[in-house]
Amino acid sequence: MKQYQIAIVGYGGMGHWHNNGIRQTDRVAFCGVYDINPERMKLAQQEGIPTAYESFEAVLADEKVDAVLIATPNNFHKDLACRAMEAGKFVICEKPVAMSSAELQEMMDCSKKTGVPFTIHQNRRADADFLRVRDTIEKGLLGDVFEIESRVTGSRGIPEGWRQYAVAGGGMMLDWGVHLIDQLLYMIPRPVVSLTCELYHVAYKECDDGFRLTMRFEDGPTAMVEVGTSHYLEAPRWLVYGDRGALTIPDWSFNGKIIRAKEHVVTFEEEIIYTKAGPTKTMAPRAKDTLEEISFSGDGVETDYDVYYRDLAAYFDGKGELKVKPEEAMRVMKVMEAAFESDRTGETIHGRF
Repeated sequence: MKQYQIAIVGYGGMGHWHNNGIRQTDRVAFCGVYDINPERMKLAQQEGIPTAYESFEAVLADEKVDAVLIATPNNFHKDLACRAMEAGKFVICEKPVAMSSAELQEMMDCSKKTGVPFTIHQNRRADADFLRVRDTIEKGLLGDVFEIESRVTGSRGIPEGWRQYAVAGGGMMLDWGVHLIDQLLYMIPRPVVSLTCELYHVAYKECDDGFRLTMRFEDGPTAMVEVGTSHYLEAPRWLVYGDRGALTIPDWSFNGKIIRAKEHVVTFEEEIIYTKAGPTKTMAPRAKDTLEEISFSGDGVETDYDVYYRDLAAYFDGKGELKVKPEEAMRVMKVMEAAFESDRTGETIHGRF
C-alpha cells in the first residue's frame, strides 16, 4: 500500500511532537522539513527526517510531497496554507487554523478555487477523558444533562516565545480554548445560542493567560469552559451534571467516576436532617443505598492520537472522509470571536454558532 509523504513546515514544539509523538503508522512518513531556524532543521534530521529544504518554495516544488503539515506560529497559517493549496499540496494545519474567521474563509475559498482540500489537527478529540464524557452522555447514564464544566488549569504561566504575543496569535483562548470548545461543539449536536466570557490578564497584559467562558446550547445544556495559568490548586478536568447523576474526572490521569441514582423518585424524611451545613432537608445527603457508583479505572478507554494519521491515510485511499472539516473549525472560530467580543463589551453575545 502507498506510503504518503508529508513535509513539516515549522519544527518547533508541535512539529517535533508530530514526528516523535503521534505518527505511529507506516502509512504516513515525514519526508522533509522546513524551518527558518537551521538548528531546528538539523534537529529534525537527527530525529529521522531525511530532507531539510532550503525554502518553502522548495517544499512545494518537491513532487514526492503529498501533503504539507503547517506547524508554524498562528499568524503564518493562512498564507502558507493557501500557497500550498495553490501548488496542489494537501494541507494539514495546526490549530487554531487561522487568526480569524475571515482568514479561515480565505482558506476555504482558496480550497474551493484550487480543488485542493485541507484539514485541521484537533487532536484533543482523541483524549481518553473526552471519549469517556461523550460516551457517558450518549448512553444517557446521567439522564438529561443540564450542565457541563470543562477545565484546564496550571500555575506556570504562558510558555516563553510567540505564544505571549497577540500579533502571533498568542494567548490561552487560541491555544487551549480552541481545543475545549471544539470538544464541546463536536459532542453536542446543537447550536450555541448565547455566551459570556471574561479573559484573564493575571501576569500578561498583551495576551489572555486564562479565561472563563459560559455557553448555552439551544434546548440543551449550559457549558462552562475555564483555562488558567495562575491556578495553584487544580480544579476538576470535567464535571457533568444530569437529572439522574453526575460525572467527575479529576485530572489528566483520566480516572474518574459516575454517581447516579438507582431510582429517579426522591423521597424526603419527615424530620429535618442536621448536617455540618446546619438543619436542612434540601441539601442533606442521599441515602447511600439509593445511589450507585461506576468507576472509569481500568475500563480500557485510552488516548489514541495515532488515529489522526490512520484516518488521514484512509481518506487519501478514498476509503473515508476528513475527520476534522473546515466548517467545524469555522464554528469554533466564530465562538472564540464572540467570546472576545463578550469580554470587550462586558455583554452576553446572542446568536447561532
